[in-house]
Amino acid sequence: MAIKSFQGARSKESLKKKYNAPILVEDYMTKKLVTFTPEQSILEVMEAFAKHHISGGPVMDKNGFLVGIISEADCMKQISESRYFNQPILDKSVERFMTKNVETIPFDMSIFDAAGVFDRHNRRRLPVMKNDILVGQISRKDIVIAALKLSSQSWK
Repeated sequence: MAIKSFQGARSKESLKKKYNAPILVEDYMTKKLVTFTPEQSILEVMEAFAKHHISGGPVMDKNGFLVGIISEADCMKQISESRYFNQPILDKSVERFMTKNVETIPFDMSIFDAAGVFDRHNRRRLPVMKNDILVGQISRKDIVIAALKLSSQSWK
């Protein structure tokens, strides 16, 4: 037996679901960042990582512009080299080990597009920029949390 609809014809506008949930990077990014300078020692960075329970952060020059990213992986390189060459890690600066070619994303990018950037590039965090100024940072974990919050919404 066929099922009949008694609702009548619907317009195309009513078929589209309204999407009210926030979906932009700026809605989920971390805005209060622990930042570093190129002149800081790797030891200071590692202490900051432990103190703030973070695994990386942006490196800013004296004018407040993003010049790099320093991560636990960068620190591991220093630890490995210091043991190999039997040198202390105290005197090495962030500038020597930071990643200088930093991939960034705009604050108004959707979290879905940001997920694609994370998928294409092996990064754990991405600095978020607005008019060439660092305004935050988003991590893979932030994207996962955003997706969980949106799970009750239609992604179309």
